Amino acid sequence: MIEVANLFHSYKNNEEYAVNDVSFKIESGEIYGFLGPSGAGKSTTQGVLAGLLETQKGSIVIDGKARDGQPDKAFFNRIGVGFERPNVYKKLSGMDNLKFHSSLYDRETEDVMKILKMVGLDHEAKKKAGEYSKGMMQRLGFARSMINKPDIWFLDEPTMGLDPTTANSIKGIIRKKQEEGVTIFLTTHNMFVADELCDRVAFIVNGKIVAVDAPKNLKLKYGKHQVVVEYDESGQMKAETFGIEGEDKKKLQKFIGEHKIRTMHSGEPTLEEIFIKLTGRGLE
Repeated sequence: MIEVANLFHSYKNNEEYAVNDVSFKIESGEIYGFLGPSGAGKSTTQGVLAGLLETQKGSIVIDGKARDGQPDKAFFNRIGVGFERPNVYKKLSGMDNLKFHSSLYDRETEDVMKILKMVGLDHEAKKKAGEYSKGMMQRLGFARSMINKPDIWFLDEPTMGLDPTTANSIKGIIRKKQEEGVTIFLTTHNMFVADELCDRVAFIVNGKIVAVDAPKNLKLKYGKHQVVVEYDESGQMKAETFGIEGEDKKKLQKFIGEHKIRTMHSGEPTLEEIFIKLTGRGLE
């Protein structure tokens, strides 16, 4: 579906690259996550793919067709772009914002009220966007990104700043769109969102991709599964952590036989722990 090879981008048009020799492939109908801290090159890569930034160096092939220069109108008609900071017209109502954006496309678009209801803004449809809360504006921007029924959907931090209930609703919409065949490129520094949604993820730091795989595979390959054992010792609850392979497994079995066990919890490493292990840095 989307093939990117040896992509570079510099905002200063020199060798100070925000995206540095990046290559990857996104399958049709896949949710592909681009994960990294602020300034890692996530949004820049998305901007180049979506045609909002020029392709300075490298190749982009979509549906077997190589991009030559800036994308044409047909490409913009078929993509949706959700920005980290919502780009809405504050003097227009939520409904009129979507009506305006709907008028820009040469293809069938979604019913405005249907989309507003999906994101929980139908009761605020006639209110000016400037009177919306930050989270409401975020939801309006998300709604705008899918008004044209895109088959390629670029989402930048789609749940940032949202309460847990609303964030779960947004994630549900993303899953539903994938079921409908939409290909989704999702950039985030939220590893929990990526772990929940993405079929594959790429770790990017300082403009370079460090690892690519399914979240589960990354955790299995680089993580260490552990068991936390809580036990009673002289009337006090204590805890010990053990691995579950090789000599660690034998130590665990011996410990269980020698102590009064209260609880045992197994767990796998988080995607964030794997990211830190592979990159040597956190996600802030």
